[in-house]
Amino acid sequence: MYVALLANLRASEHGVRTMSPSSLSSSATLTASEFRRLARQRLHETPSEAIFDPSTGRSWGRSDFDLNPELLAELALMDPPRPAAVLVPVVAREQLTVLLTVRTDHLPTHAGQIAFPGGKVDSRVDSSPLATALREAQEEIGLEARYIEPLGFLDSYRSGTGFHIMPVVALVEPNFTLKPDPAEVADVFEVPLSFLMDTANHQRHSREWRGRLRYFYAIPFGDRYIWGATAGMIRNLHERLFGA
Repeated sequence: MYVALLANLRASEHGVRTMSPSSLSSSATLTASEFRRLARQRLHETPSEAIFDPSTGRSWGRSDFDLNPELLAELALMDPPRPAAVLVPVVAREQLTVLLTVRTDHLPTHAGQIAFPGGKVDSRVDSSPLATALREAQEEIGLEARYIEPLGFLDSYRSGTGFHIMPVVALVEPNFTLKPDPAEVADVFEVPLSFLMDTANHQRHSREWRGRLRYFYAIPFGDRYIWGATAGMIRNLHERLFGA
């Protein structure tokens, strides 16, 4: 079906209508122009809401509770989530990659974990979630906005640590020079987009957290362990781009 996607995108450039895709085959890769076209078609133009209704137990958007629906009621007991935004940087190399960071071990939340560049919305300086994502990418890893082409938003994501995360997907020109902030970022690396979009690499793991067994998505890549909210947002990127 991924091959069908490529045919659809390429044919549409010549005014030919074909069937839309519903899944991905890891045997093919998108070009930067094809990714741009697909993302603009299938991502949100503005951030979506992440809402939980305690009276019905129904939730909208994505969250750390997606694989633990029996624990959704805990959201009603949590403080209102703090708005945050992250950049999902797809680097426009010959083979598209996704840029990720490793957080330092001393940070108050998600210490030592693999993450997208991002952070809390600062209403004093940020005019929008996009502004937050661009500012945080500059501050955390020195990625300048002039290299970044925003394409749209994934579904908003509610983290178990109390954040309402708005993920901005963007194409990034590959001739950037990074300057990671050692206070926040221990490492920066790239993973092929085709690897992350292959659902054969999407695993369900579990561990005990606060006295309960919690399930979560994980995408191991060599010695890198991508899990939790980051893996959940990568999973959502696949669903938004290649879902039915």
